Amino acid sequence: MMLRRRSSSSSAKGSTKRRSSSAASFDEFGFAFSKKRQKKLQHRCHDYSYPQPNALKVKELCELLSYWNGSSFICRNQIERFIRIGIPPALRGRVWKCLLDIDTVRVSSDFSYQTCLSEIRKPLVDLGVSEYSIISAITTLSDKENDLGLGQTSDTHSAAFSSADVALFRQIALDLQRSFPTHRSLMGDSPEAIEGQAKLFRVLTAYAKYNPQIGYSQGMSYIAAVFLMLLGEEEAFWALVVLLEKPKYLSELFDSSLKKIQHQALVFQQLLKHRKPQLFQHLEKLGVSSLHFVMQWFLTIFTSLPCWDSVLVVWDLFLLHGLLAVFRAGLTILQLLEPRLMNMTEEAAVLPVLLRVPVDVAQYSVLIPALWSTEVQEWEISCMNSVILEETAAEPSSEKAKKDSPLPQRSDEQKEKRPAVEPLEQDRPSKKEVEGSGGKNVFARILRAAQRYLTDAAKQSTAATAKTSPPAKSSPAVSRQPKKRTSASFTQAQRRRSQKRQSQNAAVGTDGNGPFPHQDTDGGTAEDSSLAPLRRLRSGPVGRVARRRSGVQSSQGRSLLLRRSSAQSQKPSSAAQAPAPASALSRDPNQASVEPRESPQRNPSPGRPPLAERSVLSPYSGSEVRESQLI
Repeated sequence: MMLRRRSSSSSAKGSTKRRSSSAASFDEFGFAFSKKRQKKLQHRCHDYSYPQPNALKVKELCELLSYWNGSSFICRNQIERFIRIGIPPALRGRVWKCLLDIDTVRVSSDFSYQTCLSEIRKPLVDLGVSEYSIISAITTLSDKENDLGLGQTSDTHSAAFSSADVALFRQIALDLQRSFPTHRSLMGDSPEAIEGQAKLFRVLTAYAKYNPQIGYSQGMSYIAAVFLMLLGEEEAFWALVVLLEKPKYLSELFDSSLKKIQHQALVFQQLLKHRKPQLFQHLEKLGVSSLHFVMQWFLTIFTSLPCWDSVLVVWDLFLLHGLLAVFRAGLTILQLLEPRLMNMTEEAAVLPVLLRVPVDVAQYSVLIPALWSTEVQEWEISCMNSVILEETAAEPSSEKAKKDSPLPQRSDEQKEKRPAVEPLEQDRPSKKEVEGSGGKNVFARILRAAQRYLTDAAKQSTAATAKTSPPAKSSPAVSRQPKKRTSASFTQAQRRRSQKRQSQNAAVGTDGNGPFPHQDTDGGTAEDSSLAPLRRLRSGPVGRVARRRSGVQSSQGRSLLLRRSSAQSQKPSSAAQAPAPASALSRDPNQASVEPRESPQRNPSPGRPPLAERSVLSPYSGSEVRESQLI
């Protein structure tokens, strides 16, 4: 009697539970209306504000889906326009199938979903577990996993299951009861909920068999459940395959070790640092890392937001643009929460707001307009990703270099004695910069590399110009003259040369027909000191331009000078003239040519000697000097 009463009471409790679950009312997206005391725990809002498109827009969308081409820019642009207007809930499943191109992937694959399900059911039968009661079999699976771990079962060789299968079944069963516990397809023990749980279990297990490298990890149950709300079972499986394998979507998020999602969380943290530096510093000061909330946002694609109409728009944009839309949505939420977070001073107050975004921020009329106004470019994510990779690669390499370095470490006293800037070391980057120590030194490294490149290019061009230009003919006396002269010293030298030339002409008694080169103390002919600075103008781009411009004028001047010298040689020498010695008149081919020169295009001013009497014709003509100075 007691057993009957207990069983009858338990059956009565079960019947009341079924009636309560079946009597629960649901909103248009399938979420149960919660009571006031449970509203805070369930964190769902049922006040939807998404726009309702008119019949004409619905017809245009149906026509677009009928001739859809995923590679066409026009089609994708039109889909984005409809996402902005608002996709009707009845057509969202067709839109997602077109964006993911599910039919093409299914036809091109050799994997059979139904064959995989028959293989999954064999170990379930051996374990005595049904796919329709998988949640109630968690205890059985846990006990079997413990027995396999201890090696107490003797029939493991003859059984169709392994320890990996048992662990997979148990993990998926645990996540089934956590995934959307208030949705109609997964809530309670109604026939619809039991069938929905079985579908979700089969889709997740089939994918773990389809891709053993990834297997099953946390967060997949939420994504597969969202697909099952809008697509069929097999279509949801292939949608999950596309989403987890294409680099555009979630292939960089899911792995068995969760290293990929941690890396993407650091990339988002770097993006937040550059976009919102004050908010980043405030969160860092409170000890809140991006890993605390970004992993939940990214792994579930923001399904934890309280307003489901906003979640669906984020998914629409995500299926269109890929992972870039996930970064965009996360940055938008933080921008809306920034005034509230900046006023908080404790970590315990910040994390609940980030993990459970308030309704006033997540509602459609607030979040979606801010989402459209937020732009995140693909090159930004690539740059942040490169910075994170450099930082992670620099840390172990720097530690290893310190351990493997044969050189002894310098003490603090030696570092103080070392000069602040060493020769030939000031342009070299430090060891930390060479290894790519972080984002702070990226622009400095690029600037130093550009400076070194320009310096090397200038040296190479100077060397090439020196090789191509002909060597200047100079006397030994000229080589002893100083190579550098400032503009002031150059002007003073010109004045001294003009005074010295006048005194020499007065002493020698020349008639102005041509000057004579003065001799050095050892008898060698010395050039004028003005040739040293002029020699430098011969090479280089300035000298070449000057030679081209003065080439015609110089040839005319030389022809006139030759005619004048031939006419003077025919005149008889007078007693007043002092003939030049033969050694002075003889030309050494290694010495600079000394000839009188006058400009045929200029008339000498009165009281001033002509150009031929006050200048020495060097390998660089006077016109070359004047034009090069103007340049």
